[in-house]
Amino acid sequence: MNKIPCDHCHLEFDKSVLFSEMIGGEEKFFCCKGCQGVYHLLRSEGLDDFYSKKGDTKLHPAALASEDLSKYDLDGFTKKYIKEKDGLYEISLIIEGIHCSACVWLNEKVLHKTEGIIEAEINYTNHKAKIIWDPQELKLSDIILKIQSIGYNAYPYDASLQEQKANAARKDYYMRLLVGIFATMNIMWLAIAQYSGYFTGMRSDIKSIMQFAEFILATPTLFYTGWIYFRGAYYGLKNHFVNMDLLVASGASLAYIYSIYAMITRTGETYFDSVVMIITFVFVGKYLEVLSRKKAVDTLDTITSSLPTEVTRINADEKTIVGVEEVNVGDILEVKPGDKIVIDGVLRSGEGAFDESSLSGESRPIFKKAGDTLTSGTIALDSVVRYEVRKVYGDSTLATIVSLLESSLTKKPRIEKLANEISGYFSLTILLLALLTFLAWYIMGGSFERALIVGISVIVIACPCALGLATPMATLIGLSVGAKKGVLFKEAGFLETMAKADVLLLDKTGTITSGRPEVVYHDKQKSYDINLLYSLVESSTHPISKGIAHYLKLHHDNLQLLDMQEVKHIQAKGLKGSYAGHSVMGGNLSLFEDMKLELPAMESSLFLFAIDGEVVDIFALDDRVKEGAKQVISQIKERGTEVVMLTGDNEKVASKIAKEVGIESFNHSLFPQDKAAVVDAYHDRGKIVIMVGDGINDALALSKSDIAIVMGSGADISIEVSDVVLLDDSMASLSLAQKLSQKTYTNIKQNLSISLLYNLITIPLAISGYVIPLVAALSMSLSSLLVIANAVRIKKGF
Repeated sequence: MNKIPCDHCHLEFDKSVLFSEMIGGEEKFFCCKGCQGVYHLLRSEGLDDFYSKKGDTKLHPAALASEDLSKYDLDGFTKKYIKEKDGLYEISLIIEGIHCSACVWLNEKVLHKTEGIIEAEINYTNHKAKIIWDPQELKLSDIILKIQSIGYNAYPYDASLQEQKANAARKDYYMRLLVGIFATMNIMWLAIAQYSGYFTGMRSDIKSIMQFAEFILATPTLFYTGWIYFRGAYYGLKNHFVNMDLLVASGASLAYIYSIYAMITRTGETYFDSVVMIITFVFVGKYLEVLSRKKAVDTLDTITSSLPTEVTRINADEKTIVGVEEVNVGDILEVKPGDKIVIDGVLRSGEGAFDESSLSGESRPIFKKAGDTLTSGTIALDSVVRYEVRKVYGDSTLATIVSLLESSLTKKPRIEKLANEISGYFSLTILLLALLTFLAWYIMGGSFERALIVGISVIVIACPCALGLATPMATLIGLSVGAKKGVLFKEAGFLETMAKADVLLLDKTGTITSGRPEVVYHDKQKSYDINLLYSLVESSTHPISKGIAHYLKLHHDNLQLLDMQEVKHIQAKGLKGSYAGHSVMGGNLSLFEDMKLELPAMESSLFLFAIDGEVVDIFALDDRVKEGAKQVISQIKERGTEVVMLTGDNEKVASKIAKEVGIESFNHSLFPQDKAAVVDAYHDRGKIVIMVGDGINDALALSKSDIAIVMGSGADISIEVSDVVLLDDSMASLSLAQKLSQKTYTNIKQNLSISLLYNLITIPLAISGYVIPLVAALSMSLSSLLVIANAVRIKKGF
């Protein structure tokens, strides 16, 4: 029968079942209305190039949308899967039906041409699309309909579903490994018998039976256990990339095909045992890699697995169980003993002990009372409490941590990208080298069998498995160790950058010190209404203002918040305001520079309060240095990193703190732009800079540094621009972060050295004919296992 291809999907059908249409003077054939519609859509959008890029790849016929897409626009769906930022929506979709790079090209082109879509990026390896769009111009259902209209389908990425798929993949690898091990154990006995017969003599019929038995064992091993290598090689070639899968598949297949020829013609020796052991030994390394990756990612699973999906909401004393996505800012939630706080908030009624060990590492319960902050991830231990929600679920601390971890596991450091690129060129080089080795041995020795076996040995022994594993295994373990210790790297690449850093810039307040200044000196100049000062400092979140407010609460009863007017925050100086016709101002000496004041000489931070231009009160505050700060700074300097302190405080205060913690170099009286200028100055000298801070005034300097580290209690804007977050706010975590990054980077270089040294030694041996395929497979697997074992060493000392 006359079969012709559909002009869209290229699947072949009998001409009688197709319908035709004249388009551009040519007769086009389509198998269904869906393919016809997609063809017209691509022509109208100017995307005809898709068919030339796609080549002969066959697609599924385009499906006409039949499901109700309105569910994608419901509030519950939006809260669960969509992130909102600056008025734009962002979602991660899994796109089904992608077969090749042309499919990715088509989807990205169509999405970019869609009005309202700001960004559309598709990862070919996992078919995950990141799409950002303007909700005022189109809905999510419109985006999915657009994807369906060109013959694909899309659904939201769900981490729990991906976990199920990861477990399924692990089980699949396990079953394939069992088949390989079973075949290996049995074929070894047959191989021993054959090798014995080779030296002592064996009847040809017995030998044929044993060869056939080996063939039976080798076939499922090659095509079932080794299927992942054939699949990987196919997709690699399809995308013009020579990978290690091609080396394994080609080496084992050549040995298999030659062995079948030798078995049938009864000439030469069979190498079915080498086929089985090549596939099985290499697959053992692959399986251990999957297990190691799963173990590293389990840190994320541990955090998310016990997280409740529902909470108890209180509305006019009526309790309702609702999903976490349905909770809004201002809602009142009830928590019972043993319950986990899912969303950040402030305690409103009740008091009790809370376990914050999962976030800060603090093993002792923390007592909380009304007005205290409750952070998601902590556990109520002994009381029923009610608290007011301050953030939506997606912005809460624990959800942010999970998001950071997910993001870090998908980003590659520069050294890994370089290793992957080298691996690709290396694989192609090895194939050419194996071919030349085969030709040389065949021409010089005249034996096709011997030349083939030596060529196969070169292919197998040089598989760049260890080279490919060198970086990802180390970075995964490094990220996992960091997450367990409360140090979150937003990208794996930041481990590499931090390890290379020359200079560490430390903000003083909240980083070196506790960030909670306490009044150590008080000199009241004149009697006045203390509520004026209290109301002014309560309008600010600055640590100095908080310290004054805390002092006033301790020494005065019945304080009242007055309706302070025209409150203005003056950068790095203080506050101004007015009440009942009186002007009030409070701040440091810079705010009062026009007044010639006689003040006691002290190394503490001064806070002056004035009414109508007359100073009526003077406070001196000290900020305690964090526990272990001096020891941590000493450790960092011993690792060869220059440490510099930056502060907005005066020279006396800065000098006192710097001397206390052992810092020789410091900059004082800095505005936010001055701190950023210090970062720029070090960059001009070719230095790699780490900046550590926690306040809004540090955000500019953090954004300009190579590595921005923020304490977990820092301002939201600082966390937003950070690269690393220290959850427990301790200086010890800073030292751990640097030690971990340097150890991980050193480990990566060791792994790369191991893989390169292995190839320098073994490839010449294989070319010389001293290595048979069996030994080649075993040694290649051992090199991979050595790299994995070396990467696991990162965990020691943490």
